[in-house]
Amino acid sequence: MNLSMRWLSDYVDIKMSPRAFSEAMTMSGSKVEGYEVEGAEIDKVVVGRVLSVEKHPDAEKLVVCQVEVGAETPVQIVTGATNVHAGVMVPVALDGSTLPGGKQIKKGKLRGVESNGMMCSLGELGLTAHDFPYAIEDGIFLLEEDCQPGEDIRSAIGLNDTCVEFEITSNRPDCLSVIGLAREAAVTFGKPLNLHTPSVSAGVEDIKQYLSVEVQNPQLCQRYMARMVKNIKIEPSPRWMRERLRASGVRPINNIVDITNYVMLEYGHPMHAFDYQYVKGGKIIARNAKPGETITTLDGVVRELTPDMLVIADEKDPSAVAGVMGGEYSGINENTNTIVFEAACFLGSSVRITSKKLGLRTESSGRFEKGLDPNTCLPAIQRACELVELLGAGEVIGGMIDVDHSAHEPVKILLEPEWTNRFLGIDLPRAEMVRILEELKCKMDGDNIIVPSFRADLQHKADIAEEIARIYGYDKIPVTAIRGVAAGGLTDYQKFERTISNTLLAQGCSEVATYSFISPKYYDKIRLPLDSKLRNSVVITNPLGEDTSVMRTIAIPSMLEVLSRNFNNRNPEASIFEIATEYIPTKPDQLPEENPVVLIGMYGASTDFYSIKGIVEELLKVLGIDGLDVQAESSLPYYHPGRCARLLVGEEELGTVGEVHPLVADNYGISTRAYVARLDGNILFQHANSEKAYHSLPKFPASTRDLALLCDEDVPVLFIEKAIRQGVGKVLEKIQLFDIYRGQQVPEGKKSVAYTISMRAADRTLTDEETDRAVQKALRILEEHGITLRV
Repeated sequence: MNLSMRWLSDYVDIKMSPRAFSEAMTMSGSKVEGYEVEGAEIDKVVVGRVLSVEKHPDAEKLVVCQVEVGAETPVQIVTGATNVHAGVMVPVALDGSTLPGGKQIKKGKLRGVESNGMMCSLGELGLTAHDFPYAIEDGIFLLEEDCQPGEDIRSAIGLNDTCVEFEITSNRPDCLSVIGLAREAAVTFGKPLNLHTPSVSAGVEDIKQYLSVEVQNPQLCQRYMARMVKNIKIEPSPRWMRERLRASGVRPINNIVDITNYVMLEYGHPMHAFDYQYVKGGKIIARNAKPGETITTLDGVVRELTPDMLVIADEKDPSAVAGVMGGEYSGINENTNTIVFEAACFLGSSVRITSKKLGLRTESSGRFEKGLDPNTCLPAIQRACELVELLGAGEVIGGMIDVDHSAHEPVKILLEPEWTNRFLGIDLPRAEMVRILEELKCKMDGDNIIVPSFRADLQHKADIAEEIARIYGYDKIPVTAIRGVAAGGLTDYQKFERTISNTLLAQGCSEVATYSFISPKYYDKIRLPLDSKLRNSVVITNPLGEDTSVMRTIAIPSMLEVLSRNFNNRNPEASIFEIATEYIPTKPDQLPEENPVVLIGMYGASTDFYSIKGIVEELLKVLGIDGLDVQAESSLPYYHPGRCARLLVGEEELGTVGEVHPLVADNYGISTRAYVARLDGNILFQHANSEKAYHSLPKFPASTRDLALLCDEDVPVLFIEKAIRQGVGKVLEKIQLFDIYRGQQVPEGKKSVAYTISMRAADRTLTDEETDRAVQKALRILEEHGITLRV
């Protein structure tokens, strides 16, 4: 909502800077987004009177003008405009002036003749013919205002209003109006509110001789009021009205249309005007649309209506979509002689649904959908007729039609001062609470608060407490700790996620966030089989597009998209991670399972399978997860069949790690080896152990042995390590692989694997016999699997 400060001054005497006004209004609950001073970019532009116009000595299309600008000496300006003549008043941009858009005007020479400024057109001042209908678009702006040479152009043409932009919440539709914001300003600054009661001097004729109204659906049309005006004169609105509309962001059109827009802004209640000659049968009917019925709206679009939509119709066809937009054929034009003013109140939810179905959102629908006060219909329609008489735009026909089904009952809320003080944490006397509520236009009936009809948001004593708090001043309420609530902190799972993030960041990975919505084509890019269960995704009902039409069942495509974007932006290497969510469908009428996963993606010249495996192992170490088992995996279509491993903790599958399949990498435009790890977040959380046990430094020395073992090429080194751990037993302190050899001394199909084994007892120094016995036991276990000591 854009508020003209000049318009506001009709109701409240506010004399302060826009900044101070904005800050105070925000603190009292009417949030200000910002403010703008009209014509702020215009500097050193004044009114000038053209004294003489002479031909340029060296150019046929240029003239040399002497212009009086309030100084002792006239200013000489060269121009090519054809509509300038002696005696006219024009805007003059002097030497060193600034125009909208930051355009600078400097003196210079045109074809050898000095020019000390520029005469301005409407466009150069940021205006259009809608702002000044008497002016022309493609020539100098010839002023018809009451002004003097040398006067600042902004004050001369009224381009100096201040517009304050408010963010109005959906529960305060009353503030979508000048009067509503005036009420708020009056109570915020403790100023009197000067409201105007519209007065109409209507003729002796009766509207019922011309028109009748029937409301067939009183649930959707709560109130419908109509008045008529004859002998209409379509012409531009006066300057004061055009200025206020422009400051409010509404383009002036003509006096009748401007009146409806003016009343909508002033009272917050949308108005509509019908051309009476198109109201067939002299009857207006508020009804539901018929199946297959269409209407051409004012924007020239043919729209198909459905039976749940409310329309305003005559005896034959719809004339308007109720609360949204009027029909094209019933609009006001230069041949209009008699009009019908409509002020109605429609059910907000119905207007919202209709607007969304038609894809048509308007100023009117934006107000109606929030729920308007039926009691505003009367002052709004009276104000429209009053403006008609004030502008001399026509003759108001006597009487009005009012079909009222609103049955409004005032809301009563018990004032409980003690509860309110306890709730807010303040100590405010009852008399002060009553004063605040009365300034907010509430009335008191004993201990009951009578809520005004335009404040439909006040339903509970907590709402009353909020009103008292915001006017009393949020900054005056002492800061206290919340009572009866435990101190805040992170949950165990939040701590777990934070540990993952910190660990991966410490290893040089960057965190990313991807959309949970993906395209079904992503499954093709990772080569999922057509019968894969992972292709069964939750489909979005109203997606933004095909690329975001399903919920992902596997997050690897999202990670590959990020790697692809980095690679194709020529980043030489990337190491990224995401704590993502995968969505697994359940039953058709139930929400999907949301499974958290940890994804790690890498590529680069120094990156290989062991780089990403090492990052995973470090993460598990920090999380306190022991007993990791690694098994070769070749069945997953998105991994390289010979460079992929399945990770297990006990009997549970933790995830996978491996190189991206070359065909999948090609699908993503990644022409280098890329690696991805996917870890199940739930399994990680179940096995994570954040408790750290203290171990004293060892008192006794360790015994070490080096073993070089000969095994088949396909035997995993982890299998060998497990066998050694089993054989050595409790005295094993550390086992470390330090060499894998394939060469002339090793038979074909075999490899040599070398380990350093460290053994230590906590209560004694191990003897050579004890260590030899432990090593021999490990060797016997290895021999059972064909693994022998290399000699």
